[in-house]
Order: sequence, then structure tokens, then C-alpha cells
Amino acid sequence: MILLENLTKRFGPKILFENVSMQFDPGKRYGLVGANGAGKSTLLKMLAGDEESDMGSISIPSSLRLGVLKQNHFAYDKERILDAVLMGNKALWDAMTEKDTLLAGEVTDEIGIRLGELEGIIAEENGYVAESEAAELLVGLGIPTHKHTDPMSTLAAGYKLRVLLAQVLFLHPDVLLLDEPTNHLDLDSIRWLEQFLVDYKGTLVIVSHDRHFLNAVATHMADIDYQTITVYTGNYTDFVEEKYENRQRAQAQNAAAKKKIAELQQFVDRFGSHASKSKQAQSRVKQIEKLEVKELKRSSLVRPFVRFELDKPSGRDVLRVNDVDKAFGPEKKIFKGLSLNLNRGDKMAVIGPNGIGKSTLLKLIVGAYGGLDADTKKDILKPDTGEIRWGHETSVGYFAQDHHEALGETAKGLTAYEWLYSFDKTATQEQIRSILGRLLFSGEAALKKIEALSGGESARLLLAKLLLQKHNVLVLDEPTNHLDIESIEGLLDGLKPFPGTVVVVSHDRHFVAELTNRVLELQPGEGGTGEKREAAKVVEFGGTYDEYLEREGRDYLRK
Repeated sequence: MILLENLTKRFGPKILFENVSMQFDPGKRYGLVGANGAGKSTLLKMLAGDEESDMGSISIPSSLRLGVLKQNHFAYDKERILDAVLMGNKALWDAMTEKDTLLAGEVTDEIGIRLGELEGIIAEENGYVAESEAAELLVGLGIPTHKHTDPMSTLAAGYKLRVLLAQVLFLHPDVLLLDEPTNHLDLDSIRWLEQFLVDYKGTLVIVSHDRHFLNAVATHMADIDYQTITVYTGNYTDFVEEKYENRQRAQAQNAAAKKKIAELQQFVDRFGSHASKSKQAQSRVKQIEKLEVKELKRSSLVRPFVRFELDKPSGRDVLRVNDVDKAFGPEKKIFKGLSLNLNRGDKMAVIGPNGIGKSTLLKLIVGAYGGLDADTKKDILKPDTGEIRWGHETSVGYFAQDHHEALGETAKGLTAYEWLYSFDKTATQEQIRSILGRLLFSGEAALKKIEALSGGESARLLLAKLLLQKHNVLVLDEPTNHLDIESIEGLLDGLKPFPGTVVVVSHDRHFVAELTNRVLELQPGEGGTGEKREAAKVVEFGGTYDEYLEREGRDYLRK
């Protein structure tokens, strides 16, 4: 059991949570939710011992082994896959590394004594069976033996996550702490992770903005809001319903109390000075004192107001891709003879495993558009053969997956306001401020420097640029990464009624299912998604994502 007692954490004047006392029980799976900046990742760091509290304490029994999934999937790219797993047991890895270093030089008496100490550590940590145990974990997680000595850099992001999970599991942890594990994972990898976590027997605390994922995995929700942490039983949908009902109930009780107080006070004001009514008036004064109007703190959850407008509509025929080939070198073929058409009003989801070419497709179609700003042009590609042609009166807005690259080198030193203003210097200060306010950059937040923005803030600023420019075609590459659930819902609210055309890559199943009316799936050709492979197979479907899954017999991805 992990026990929090009177825990308080602030950042400057901002209180994340104050005097929180709660516990995380064995065998339960907690989804940690709250707005961007509410303190979710901070709490995970505090549980992991990487961040101090301002007041209070966190008690974790010394007998519990804590497993923390690394958020940076690229941190071990230079390491062998097997070694990345062994690094999960730091004491063992340090002892093995030091032993190899000492044996490579001259072995003196002093070094011999140290080697004996290291052998003791290795034996205590079951080091003599460590490699076989690590290999068994990797095979169980779908990574074949012949890959174990390859560098981590050879793996797609979804499989890097599996290696990092093997690294955590190598410790045999009693507690798992996971921060946004589904970011950059494809749909099949997310499904695999769901099944793995449902089978996990220890205590799980997980931060995720994927409501579908939380519904599948969580048995409890820990909500950071109102400067406290409240635990709810059930998954995300259960939590939303109960939290809303609790708030409505509290507001109704306050309204009833205020009404009763007003009625009693009216009697006191009218008859308080009359001797014949004085006892009744005093009785009502006492009733007023007993009635309580509770102060309801303001929720940190705020939904941005997103409404995409367009200066003028495009023609009916928006995009034609004719017989396009694209490869990166002679052995890495991405597309062969790719053809597709987009019509005005289409909202098309591009899906498929990581490394298949989804972002490449978006960069190709954006690259064929001439009216790009300088920063966007850095992120485009040209086909090797074939033609990509945009239709009459199309205006294309592009949301790149790499937020920092999309913001551009020239953005350094600028505030959010200055950066947005640079894209339309005919706009008034009120217009720029209005758009920023709708995307939750109110007041001083609009003067925050670009390099100081969080992932969620960077994403919202890029959306603000699209709102300002009023394109009739939006090409969005993973727009929901780093956004909290309220911001994702706000983005959906803006895209659903948008009369233009949308092409989106997203691994958020709720987002894709709610928005799109066409599906384009890229499936691995011969050789999969590695460096040696044939071009992807392209499957088109004129219907919703849920209808497509039903046709393909993959309803399990909806559950």
C-alpha cells in the first residue's frame, strides 16, 4: 500500500494539491486524470522519488519494488535490446559493467578483492540467469531472439515500448508507474498494452489522456482537481458521470440553502423589531446560522472553444493523388502506385502501424501545396514518381507531429502572442487575444515564451494558428498527443461542424470514431515496417471507423 499524508505541492503561487491524504491499494489500477498542468506527472515523479513535496509525506514500504516506465522511447537507441532490459536492475547492471571494465585491465590484488565483491552483488541479484530471463521476457512480448542483440534504434516505437516494459518487469515490480504510455503507439500496440495491464497483478498508477484506454484498463480514477485528489471507483466513464452528479448535487444544495436563508432573512428583516415576533425572529436567526453554503472551488478543467472557420470554400474536387511512388533508398519502399481522391467535406482517418508511412503520406500531400509558410516547408516531401494535385481554391493548413519543429527556430525568444501575430499582421490585438483566449492562453499566459511551453500548450498554440488562418483543408498529424481530455473534446467540437476537408492521423480511437467518415488504412507489405521492405498495401473505406472495424472483423479494437 502507498500512503499519502497531508501532501502539498505548489509551483510558485499555483497550488496543485494541498493537504491530500489518500492511499493506492495493492491490485488496483488507478487512472490519474486532470487538466494539463494540474500535477499528474508531478505526482508520478513524487511517487517515484524524483520530486520532493512541499509538505506532507509519501510512505512506500521498502519491500515494494517500484517500476517506472521511461517516457522517452528513444533514450536507449544506442544500446542493445537485451542490454536495455538488463538496465532495469540498476544494481545488477552497474556490477556487471564494472566487472567487465576491471577484467579488461590488469587484475591486481586490490582489483581482485573488488571483483569478489561484485560477484557477490551479481549472485544476490540472480545475475547468472539474468540474460536468459531478459530474453524470455522479450520473446513473451513479441520480440524474437534474433533481434535481441540489435540496437534499440532498429525497432519501431511500439516495440521500443515493449522493451521498456520488459525493462520495468525485469525488476519484478509490485508497483507500476506509467506516464502517457500510449503516446506514439499504433492502435494494435495500444490494444496489446491494454491486455497486458489488465493481466498485471500489482498496483498500477497511470497517466493517460486516452479515454478509451482508461475505460479498458482502470479499476479506479484518481482525479487531481479543486486543489485536491479524489478517488472514484470505476473506469473513466463511471468517473465522469459520478463527478458531474456530485457537482450538480452540491450546487443544488447550495441553491436550496441560499433560497432558505433568503426566506428566513426576509422574515427577520420584517419582524425582528416587533416584540410579538421577536422569539420567532430569533429562532430564524439561529436557523440561518445552521444553514451552510459551501464554497465550491473552481475546477481546473477548462475546455477550449475551438471553431474552425474558412475564408471561402474549396472546389468539390479537393485532392488527387495519381500513381505515386516513394522510397527512402533502394530497399525501403513506402508507396508504390498510390492513388486516392478527396472531395470537399471528407474527413478521412489515416491508420496503420507505426513506421508504415502515415506521416510520410501527410508530408507528401502537404508538400504538393504551394502556399506554405517557411516553417511548414521544412517538413514536406516530394514523390519519386506520380502526381499530387490540389483542386481549385484549396487552402491547406498543416499540424505537424513534431511541435517544436512546427513552431520553428525563428520562434525562439518570442511570446505566444508575438508568434501568432507574425502570421497575420493585419489582425488587430483584440483578434489575436481572442483566439489565444479561446485556446486557454488568457492574460499573462499569452506572454509566455515559446521555449517555455509544455507539450499541451504547444499543441494548442499550433491549433490557434489554424484558427487564425481559416483554411478550408486541415491536414493533422497526431493532433491529440499531449492534449488533455477536455482539450481533445474541444478539438472535436470544432472539427465536427467544420464544412471543409480534414485528413487526420491519430491513434486515439474515440477521436477517430467520432470525427471521420472515411478510412484509409496502410498495411505492411513484405518485410513489415523495417528498413528492408516492400511498399505498404492501401485499403480505402467510404464509411466511419466503427463501420470499417466491423467490416474487417476487428470489433475488439472498439471494446
